[in-house]
Amino acid sequence: MTDIHEALERADRETFTREPPKSVQARVRFLLGKLRTTRAVAGLLGVTQRSVERYLRGERKNPPKAIADRIDAEVRSRWQPQVRKRRRREAATSTGITVETRARFGYTAPIGSTDDGRMRRLTVHLPPEYANRLFEAQQQGAGDRQLRGIVAEGLQEVYFKDDGRRADNLEVEFTDIDYIDVSF
Repeated sequence: MTDIHEALERADRETFTREPPKSVQARVRFLLGKLRTTRAVAGLLGVTQRSVERYLRGERKNPPKAIADRIDAEVRSRWQPQVRKRRRREAATSTGITVETRARFGYTAPIGSTDDGRMRRLTVHLPPEYANRLFEAQQQGAGDRQLRGIVAEGLQEVYFKDDGRRADNLEVEFTDIDYIDVSF
């Protein structure tokens, strides 16, 4: 998973209107409701079908950390899909997204200006069209390079070119991401 893909997933989880189930038993029951069979849940979690049945009955309450983390991740990835869908649709059509990042930005610019890349910390609100492109690319399974390209283009146009008011010939490269956070 890429940095940008993970940031979008974190942003999705922040849109929850209710917290997911807390206990292992409730979480496994939720997964069973989504996947329909204990065999499917066991395959998803990488445990035996018998272990899933024990979690459901409450006989096992403390799975190993790796399995507990997998259960948590799978529940969160399936929790409140309609809320996520609605928030993404709002971001893609009206509100846009906010990108906070610390990364190296390099430039291709006219002679007489610097093109040395340097670390910058930016918080920039990108318009809905960039959010829409980012969500569509993510759904189509786009790789890290394509997602970075969309974010770089948005940062270039909104922040560096100030929506076309300056730096017409500037081309921005977005590399060496220290961290990136997205909210919508």
